Amino acid sequence: MMTDHMTTASIGWALPRVKASILRHAEELNALDGTLGDGDLGVTLCRAANRLESGPSADDIGVVFLHCAKAFSGVSGSTYGTLLATGLMAAAKQTKGRSEVPWSEITQLLGAAGVAMAARGKSQLGDKTVLDVIEAARRSTANVDNSARLVQATLLAIEATIAEFRGLPFKQGRARIFGEKGVGRDDPGMIAFKYIVESLLPTAQ
Repeated sequence: MMTDHMTTASIGWALPRVKASILRHAEELNALDGTLGDGDLGVTLCRAANRLESGPSADDIGVVFLHCAKAFSGVSGSTYGTLLATGLMAAAKQTKGRSEVPWSEITQLLGAAGVAMAARGKSQLGDKTVLDVIEAARRSTANVDNSARLVQATLLAIEATIAEFRGLPFKQGRARIFGEKGVGRDDPGMIAFKYIVESLLPTAQ
């Protein structure tokens, strides 16, 4: 949905697209996660995605973000779900009581989300986690005030960051036990976030 501002309507347009992308890539994400962890990332995200569309009808972006946060926080035992919920709750605080948010403020929202997620996950930039692609997205969206360009810039930044970190070892979570054997492997959380953003392209199905 091409709009001048982010609204609850534009979020409502995005949620079913995000859900469809998660469901479509679930098996791939499970397989990727299975090489490093429990192999349930796709299942986890599907459970959250199935709770995304039954959201509130309030014309308050903060309320909608809080609903999305609850969808992910309700996924039992998922570190990734908890981190996404934490980031969404940070965004909810920033947008509480607002019916419109300029696209140029996405940078600020991503920054707040990243800080909150790092604190919750006790991780930092450079650990080869979803935080690194969120930071890349934050940098890439600075001064962008058009929704289509915003998504395109974010996706390019995410893809470049995934490629950059592919040549580095994991420093966080169970994947760090692989040491140098982690070189050449992609972080499943980064890939999942890429698919979420990819679903927001105007041409995405």
